Formats: sequence, structure tokens, C-alpha cells
Amino acid sequence: MNIAIIGAGNMGGATALGLAGALPDVRITVTAKHSSTLEKFAARGLQTSSDNAAAARGADVVVIGVKPWLVAGVLEELKPVLTGKVLVSFAAGIPAADLAEMVAGCGLKGLYAVIPNLAIEVGESMTFIHEIAGNAETLAQVRGLFDAVGKTAVVDEKRLHAGMMLASCGIAFALRYARASAEGGVELGLYPKEAMEAALQTVKGAAALLDARGAHPEAEIDRVTTPGGVTIRGLNAMEKAGFTAAVIAGLKA
Repeated sequence: MNIAIIGAGNMGGATALGLAGALPDVRITVTAKHSSTLEKFAARGLQTSSDNAAAARGADVVVIGVKPWLVAGVLEELKPVLTGKVLVSFAAGIPAADLAEMVAGCGLKGLYAVIPNLAIEVGESMTFIHEIAGNAETLAQVRGLFDAVGKTAVVDEKRLHAGMMLASCGIAFALRYARASAEGGVELGLYPKEAMEAALQTVKGAAALLDARGAHPEAEIDRVTTPGGVTIRGLNAMEKAGFTAAVIAGLKA
């Protein structure tokens, strides 16, 4: 399979590196305007190009990884070479109907709105997929790519936005918690490097525990909250400061 990733920015670049690590037999071409942007991808053995149309012409799957306000112009450039391709767009905020209109008459094999997160670079993305046009074969093809670099969920357009907030934006929220936790560790007396290592391993361990046991978070919390102990006092202090409400408010912002 040949994949063209149009745009080597944060998400496009992370996707290219993640897929290259997970699917070494897939040929990946990454594009960017400036050759300096492409150097790290070439060093990893990926094909690179400053010509979007040339990259897309030789691909089975074309991934649009540019900023949303650039999508219309890029698709106009690519229209002549999209026949028979599967097109994947990372552009959050562009309605499915608008995206379909931009490529009307191109003869696409499939059209998908996809929202991964930055952990795709290390094979741990939570990716939401919305099928705008396609069939069982093209959906399996797209889902197979993103299953190789994490977990996927196929959703309708309304839930795609929820998925974006929870997983794509949500990774920033999780990182902010890790930062706050590490800062608290320093205040308690740990060295910064020790505090950050402990915070990251704790977040990683909590996620692994829930994934392995399939339990509700509150059930695992109950296992470490001794009556009258420091854990329950800490949880209550966080809730008094608005922890849960702040997280939900951030997701709904």
C-alpha cells in the first residue's frame, strides 16, 4: 500500500512517523513546502516531496494533514489526481457535507473524516473515524491503518466532535494533569526529574490498570482510599477545588 500524507505539521508528521514504525512494508510519502521540514522524515526512510499532486498521484490512500483553513486550496490542487483514491481528512471543524462538496466529481473510492491524537507517533492514539462515503472494504482499509497505531472507534458526525474533545484535545488535558502533578511533587520535596518520572509512570499505570481490568475508575479508586487516609483527603480537596467540573468544562469549551 502507498500512502501520501499531505502536510508534515504536528499531526501529519506524527502520523507519518507512527505509521512508518508500525507498518514498515507500507510506502509513505510526506509533503511540505520547505525541504528543512522534511529532513527528519527522510532520515527515517520515508519518501518526501514538496509536490502535493505528485505524492498523491502514486498513493492508494491520501491523508490531508494541513490546517483546516488550507484544506479547500489543497483539495483544489489535488482534484485531478484523486480518482480511485481513499481520502482521509484530519481537518477538525469542517462539516462532512462541506468536505464532500470540495471533492465532488473526483471519483473517490472513499472519503473519511478522521481525528487521531499526537500519541499516534508512539503507536498509542485514540482515533475517531467518520465515514462520509465508502464501503466495507475502504472502511476496513482506513481502520486497519489506524488500528496499527492505537485504538479506533467508528462514529457518526455528531460524536466525531465529542471524540475530538475527549481524545485529540484530551491528550493536552491529560498532559496538563501530569504537569500539575509533577509540580506538586516538587512542592512536596522531590527533585523535578524525579517528580516528572513519578507523575508520568503513575498516569501510565492508571491507564494500564483500567485497560487490563475493565473496571470503572471509581472501583479502582475505592481500592486505595482507606477511611480517614490521605488519599480520600486529597480527592476531596481536589473536588472542593472543582477538579471534575473543570475537566468537564474543558471538554465542553
